[in-house]
Amino acid sequence: MNANKALWEKGNFSEIAAYMRDAGREVAEGLGIKPGMKVLELGCGDGTTAIPIAELGAEVLGVDIASNLVAAGNRRAAQAGLTNIRFQEGDACDLKDIPDDTFDLTHSCFGAMFAPDPVAVAKEMVRVTKPGGKVVMGNWIPGDKTSFVSLLLQIGASYTPPPPVGFVSPMLWGVEAQIVERFQAAGVPVSNISTEKGVFTFVSDEKTPEDFIDSLRTWYGPTMNAYEAARELGKEDDLHRELVEMANSQNRSENGRTSIPATYLKVSVRVSEYVSANPDIESSQQIVL
Repeated sequence: MNANKALWEKGNFSEIAAYMRDAGREVAEGLGIKPGMKVLELGCGDGTTAIPIAELGAEVLGVDIASNLVAAGNRRAAQAGLTNIRFQEGDACDLKDIPDDTFDLTHSCFGAMFAPDPVAVAKEMVRVTKPGGKVVMGNWIPGDKTSFVSLLLQIGASYTPPPPVGFVSPMLWGVEAQIVERFQAAGVPVSNISTEKGVFTFVSDEKTPEDFIDSLRTWYGPTMNAYEAARELGKEDDLHRELVEMANSQNRSENGRTSIPATYLKVSVRVSEYVSANPDIESSQQIVL
């Protein structure tokens, strides 16, 4: 089975997305959506940003590798009475069912960054976007002590075996030089690529930071794997204590509930007329979390 597919079908990411709804709506509202725009939401999960984009009037296709999340997205859209959005299963590395020059905006919020072949992802995002359109990504930043998810993955990785040879860390999508290199390989000139930092806040008015870690332990594939590896080492309690301490230190809620900001990198790519890409540009850098 596709290892990336297995990872994201493990657990139930919708339980984690419950902490992301408010921030997902803020991201959608910042995209400049206009009624009738055609938007691809790549690595869409169950629609944390895709559904708010549709509510703003765009025609939206959500694509995710996890069949359970695709089904959940279609249920959420139906419950919201939205007829201008649909979700389908697909691989960000190979959008084989989508023609060239289809979308005004291709967007991915912490989704496509986890696909295993980043150069293929960049090329596919550019390919399916219309000339004059945009590719926009939200990506976590490696080693950023103000990024909750970066710290979460870094701590989890310290309890797991080293990644296989050839593994390219998804966190490289948070490194500007790597982003430029990948989109250059997709035929985009450097002048069309820009980045800026933003803040995405995980919020719950009912749950504490420790509850949030418990949810990640139970439902979020990468954290589930970290706990399983720590259990085999007899260090599960150590991992849990370290994650709870980190979550509490990052929490900004004044009532003991959850409000954890996480810095991320927003990537904007203007897609112009096709420029011949250099297929030999590949990244040799790796970051082990």
